[in-house]
Amino acid sequence: MAWIRDMDEDEARAEGGRLARLYKAGADEHTGRVDNILRVHALRPDSLDGHLRLYRAAMHSPQGLTRREREAMAVAVSAVNHCGY
Repeated sequence: MAWIRDMDEDEARAEGGRLARLYKAGADEHTGRVDNILRVHALRPDSLDGHLRLYRAAMHSPQGLTRREREAMAVAVSAVNHCGY
């Protein structure tokens, strides 16, 4: 659970505007849910926009490793660092 105030998807839709659009862009393609790591940006949409851009640049680049390989590397690094997220 985050210590930072966040907003769920319904709250973001009710707010409308930019935050709702960013939540839609950041939602999981299978579940439609927005991960907690993105929801903590709710009060600062500029930081959410930056987070999404950085993530896409790092994980969806057409050069180098595949997305599956990048995700596997992220899981391995998290395990080494004892990070449960």
